[in-house]
Amino acid sequence: MAVRFGLTKENCATHPSFYTIDRMTSDFEKNIQYFILENEGVHGGCVAVERATPDTCYLERLCVLPEKRRNRYGTALVERVFAEARSLGAKSISTGIIAGHTELKSWYSDIGFTEKDTREFEHLPFHVTFMVYTFSNYN
Repeated sequence: MAVRFGLTKENCATHPSFYTIDRMTSDFEKNIQYFILENEGVHGGCVAVERATPDTCYLERLCVLPEKRRNRYGTALVERVFAEARSLGAKSISTGIIAGHTELKSWYSDIGFTEKDTREFEHLPFHVTFMVYTFSNYN
């Protein structure tokens, strides 16, 4: 994604493409949980979930290795976030994506997320579209 959208450490140091052990350690200190997808002993992707409020969790850092894409790994990781959010009593899950990433926006829509709004942030070289998934039965 970094290459596709022209992201570098200089213009978007916070993008998951440039994650460091220090940033991940900081996430752990904030109680952000990571889930790693492994298939036959090989890592294929990861996702993080953060409890933002008692009713909302954030889905963050979703990443599937390029060679593992189109194998439902992303869906499996999102389903793991759904399960974790439900166990925490959340009513919704929110995520932010690169607004110009139309395929990803469509993918999230296909699994039940709805587009809420798009914003510009000074420190990012792209607009961010926020999407939300609401549990229909609130657990």
